[in-house]
Amino acid sequence: MTINLRDFYPFYHCDTIIEVSDEIGAVLLESKREEKNYIDRLSYHKAYYSLDRGDGIENETMKQPPTPEEIVFDKWDKAQLYAAFAQLPDKQAKRLYAFFFLGMSKTEIARAEKISVKAVCNAIVRGLETLKKNIEKV
Repeated sequence: MTINLRDFYPFYHCDTIIEVSDEIGAVLLESKREEKNYIDRLSYHKAYYSLDRGDGIENETMKQPPTPEEIVFDKWDKAQLYAAFAQLPDKQAKRLYAFFFLGMSKTEIARAEKISVKAVCNAIVRGLETLKKNIEKV
């Protein structure tokens, strides 16, 4: 039996005809039919999504609800972070909040506060160091 590899492998861009045994040819043709039937079933049932699609659907389906211990530890961690954040100087706290929570770039923060980008970078670095020390204290 002769088959065209271009029909079975998408990375072949030109016709490549080879001779295979009848058993192998039958298996290849059967797999091609099964694949077509699968695609037809998907479109009939409008099931166009895939678990490896990349939009997080697989994470949502596999996500387990948090345990009570995880909830308590999460609240405790947040309380520690808020307490340490409250001890920061006002400028550092504002710049850290804008950078990490609001997603602003250092350039945008500098433009909004009318200061240099280097001053914003230094404030963020010093703020993180101070935050780390404050968390260790709490």
